[in-house]
Amino acid sequence: MTLDRAVMAFAGSMVLLSVVLTVYVSPLFIWLTVFIGLNLIQAAFTGFCPAAWLFSKLGIKAGCAFQ
Repeated sequence: MTLDRAVMAFAGSMVLLSVVLTVYVSPLFIWLTVFIGLNLIQAAFTGFCPAAWLFSKLGIKAGCAFQ
């Protein structure tokens, strides 16, 4: 798995988790979804993604998006 796919899988999983937590635990978990969305927008404009940085430190090879 490349770094690009790992980041997309992680972001998608976190969005789904936050929706489940919002529905079944507390409506305040919607802020987790907002945070994830803002982080994705920030990464699109700056090129810095904390998840990509972490996954690269764990040894996942870079794909074409995070070089």
